Amino acid sequence: MLPTYNERHHLERVVTAMRRLGHDVLVVDDASPDGTGEIADRLAAADDRVYVLHRPAKLGLGSAYKDAFRLGLEQGSQLFVEMDADGSHRPEDLGPIVAAAQRCGGLAIGSRYVSGGAVEGWPFYRWLLSRAANLYCRLLLWLPTSDSTSGYRCYTRDLLLHVALDEIVSQGYSFQIEMVHRTRQLGYSVVEVPIRFADRVAGSSKVSRSEVWRALTTVLRLRLERRGALRARRRI
Repeated sequence: MLPTYNERHHLERVVTAMRRLGHDVLVVDDASPDGTGEIADRLAAADDRVYVLHRPAKLGLGSAYKDAFRLGLEQGSQLFVEMDADGSHRPEDLGPIVAAAQRCGGLAIGSRYVSGGAVEGWPFYRWLLSRAANLYCRLLLWLPTSDSTSGYRCYTRDLLLHVALDEIVSQGYSFQIEMVHRTRQLGYSVVEVPIRFADRVAGSSKVSRSEVWRALTTVLRLRLERRGALRARRRI
C-alpha cells in the first residue's frame, strides 16, 4: 500500500521494485497536482497486479490506509504492507518484515531504533524530534515499542479484522502510533525488525508543525482513554 501526494519523482521506481519482489501494489493517490495519479494509472495499465485508488482531495495518511485496508480485506488479502512512496524505505528490508508478521500473527514494524537499525541523511534536529516523539509514546502509553512512528510495517489480516477501523480518527504519524497502541490493547504481538531509513532525495517532507502537534494530542487522548478504561475495570 503506497499512499501518495506529489510523489512523481519516486513512484515508478518504488512500484517497480515491489513488483520485482512479487508483491501486489495498491497506490492510494490524493489527487496529486504533480501528475502522480497519472503515473500510477500508466503503471496499472501495464501490470494487472498494480492497482490505483483515486481520492478526490488530500484527505490524510490515516484515511488513505483505512481505505486501503478495507479494499484489501474485501479482496481477501492476507498481509498488508505500509510503505512510503518517497524511496526512503528499502525494498530489501521488506522480506524480513513480512516474515516477522507471519511468525507473530500481528504487527511487524521496520524499526530505525532497534539494534541494527539506522537513519541516513537526516539533520540532527529531525532525528532528535523523532526520537523524542517515540520516547513520549513509550512513557505516556507504556509502549515497549522503540519506533511507533515508523511507516514501514506489515499487518496480518486477522489483526485488521479485529481493529475497529471506523473508531480510529488519527491522521499522519498519529495514525501509526494509534495502530500500535490498539494492536497491543487487543493482545496481538508487535515485533520490530531493524531497517536502514534513507531520507528522500527529491520532493518535500510531509511533516509539519501541525502534524507534530496532532501527534502530541493524539497520544494524550489515547492516554486518557486508557486511564478511563482502567478505572472502569476497577469499578467492575
